Amino acid sequence: MNNPDILFISYRDTLDLLGVDDALRVCEDVYRMQARDSIAWSAPPSIRLDVAAPFHNHWFVKGVLLKETPATGIRLYNWRDDGGRNNIGSLERLGYVLLSDPTTGHPLALIDDHWSYALRSAAAPVVAAKWLAPAQPHVLGLIGIGMMGTNVLRCLATLYKFDEIRCTSRRPETREQFAAKWSAELGTRFRPCASPEDVATGADIVVGGTTSSEIMCRAEWLKPGSLFISLARRELDPAGWARMDKVVVDSWDFNMRMPVFRDMVETGLFGKDQLYAEIHEIVTGAKPGRTREDERILIHTCGLVSQDVALAHVIYHAALKAGVGIRLPAARPI
Repeated sequence: MNNPDILFISYRDTLDLLGVDDALRVCEDVYRMQARDSIAWSAPPSIRLDVAAPFHNHWFVKGVLLKETPATGIRLYNWRDDGGRNNIGSLERLGYVLLSDPTTGHPLALIDDHWSYALRSAAAPVVAAKWLAPAQPHVLGLIGIGMMGTNVLRCLATLYKFDEIRCTSRRPETREQFAAKWSAELGTRFRPCASPEDVATGADIVVGGTTSSEIMCRAEWLKPGSLFISLARRELDPAGWARMDKVVVDSWDFNMRMPVFRDMVETGLFGKDQLYAEIHEIVTGAKPGRTREDERILIHTCGLVSQDVALAHVIYHAALKAGVGIRLPAARPI
């Protein structure tokens, strides 16, 4: 028996092995796999452990097989939420992808997924923006400038040159520092704003990427022809979803496993008959993207483990090529 050793790839190494362009390309490729029905999902799609006070923690296990790659992986992660603060996206949470050989089942790599998760969360909806955003967006609005908002900015900056970027956050000093940093990096005018309404009003693309459980944006703030990218729970008022001209999600079935989304559907605020498309249908041309300049369009993503595993697969092979990572001994007869 000659089982290969397991390669451990740290957070620090993943920063060098995966870039924004990689994430955008891989997320688009996986949407095409989804359209071809070449992905095998775990059943149930997620195993979840919720523990209340005093732990306030939530653990998840998700698995997938990408038949075309081929690659098999399991994502293990958690987040803590005590009702006042959660650590979604922070480096203190658990976050790994375990890759195994899809034929033998031998473990191949254990990969820290903090960076790949951050990029996937941003790249997954931005891919769809190529078909759904206004033709020439001039003003970008960022509601939330933490991990998700920052990485959506990184992704959108590869597609568009904005005339103005607005941003807001809980603390004035945070948005001022963010604006100064990114204005210098992108050479674009940034305008820190005191409220989400100030960010959204008149913007061409608005991104809701906070960790708050509160409603961040309302449909009446969005101008005709705008695109809203929703990355979290109530970024756009659930009562406003039905008022959008098109609503596009990454997966209806997986979103229905999310409590806030499911509650919106079960209370009658939004239904599957009001959904325009899933993103894979837009990417493959099964349904057209934006068809009128004045359409107000919503993209909402909950995140697909298929993209997490695909990105981990890319990181693994990049690590092999670069000769980085730590070899962990595989189980062998003694």
